Amino acid sequence: METIILAVVIAVVVLGALGGLVVGSRRRRPLPPPPPSPPDITAPPAEPHVGEEAETPREETRRTIEEVDLPDASSPVVVEEPPAVEEIPAPAIEVPEPTAGRLVRLRARLSRSQNALGKGLLTLLSREHLDEETWEEVEDTLLTADVGVQPTQELVERLRERVRVLGTRTPAELRALLREELLTLVGTDVDRTVRTEPDGRKPGIVMVVGVNGTGKTTTTGKLARVLVADGRTVVLGAADTFRAAAADQLQTWGERVGAHTVRGPEAGDPASVAFDAVKEGKEMGVDVVLIDTAGRLHTKTGLMDELGKVKRVVEKHAPLDEVLLVLDATTGQNGLVQARVFAEVVDISGIVLTKLDGTAKGGIVIAVQRELGVPVKLIGLGEGADDLAPFEPEAFVDALIGD
Repeated sequence: METIILAVVIAVVVLGALGGLVVGSRRRRPLPPPPPSPPDITAPPAEPHVGEEAETPREETRRTIEEVDLPDASSPVVVEEPPAVEEIPAPAIEVPEPTAGRLVRLRARLSRSQNALGKGLLTLLSREHLDEETWEEVEDTLLTADVGVQPTQELVERLRERVRVLGTRTPAELRALLREELLTLVGTDVDRTVRTEPDGRKPGIVMVVGVNGTGKTTTTGKLARVLVADGRTVVLGAADTFRAAAADQLQTWGERVGAHTVRGPEAGDPASVAFDAVKEGKEMGVDVVLIDTAGRLHTKTGLMDELGKVKRVVEKHAPLDEVLLVLDATTGQNGLVQARVFAEVVDISGIVLTKLDGTAKGGIVIAVQRELGVPVKLIGLGEGADDLAPFEPEAFVDALIGD
């Protein structure tokens, strides 16, 4: 009996211990989160009632048409005008400098920048003994000035002969001798007039060709200023449709002097633009049409086809009166390569030498004329709008040899 009681007590103790463990574990376990509160539900607005359920309307003051005050017919009705659009003022038309005044200023500038050649030659020829070494120095001086091999050899031979015959040489005699021989090389009996006045018809047609970067479009604009300064009317044809902003640049030049500019779409057909420029020039009755062409030299064939087409299309109106080749004087003998290519493409009738100041060497005038057989007709001596003038051999040679 005692055994049974002891077993019962042990069982009770064990059950009590197990119950305590279960309760302790439940207390340590986190309680679940409280359920979310129900959302606030806003009742929908009441629908309007109809019939018997409709609300009684509120009384409001109403006026008849007779009671409404109308504006007096005699009083003016004020209508607000839209704000005026500010108009962009047209660019002021400039008055270009006359050719005569321009030449005086350019002679002085040319004299300051180009007399190194003449001074060097006069110094060498003034030596007491002119031996072979001295004549070689004379030849080197001429070659360095981009005169060219063949013209240099001719000039040295004539100088040697005349100095030998002359005997004693004073500075004045040497200067006169050198001036005479240089004028012979440059040429004084050549017609250097830019042909813009054809007989019996208008307008004169001038096409300007050259490599991009030589100042071709700028030269076309400056030439327009020269013509306007001489009392001529001008139409500009922006046929350089391949270079970005070329047409804008030419139009700006034209607006400055009141010249009309004909242009086409970018990358359009340059021959079409040239054709329209001549057509409008004839309809407007202007004196001269200047056509600025593209100056791409990627392939010789492409350039030939393009310029040839422009020339053929323009000549459906009238023959070209002048084809001017623009060359950068600072390129020296390298510019002769470009000159040869263009001479094969179109019949060049005149040369424009730009940037004939600073680092340019005056002998390029002689070399390019000898290479192409056509005269230099215009020269540019700076970046100013009026720094383009007709080429004068006497003034050029005087600037080379100095006073």
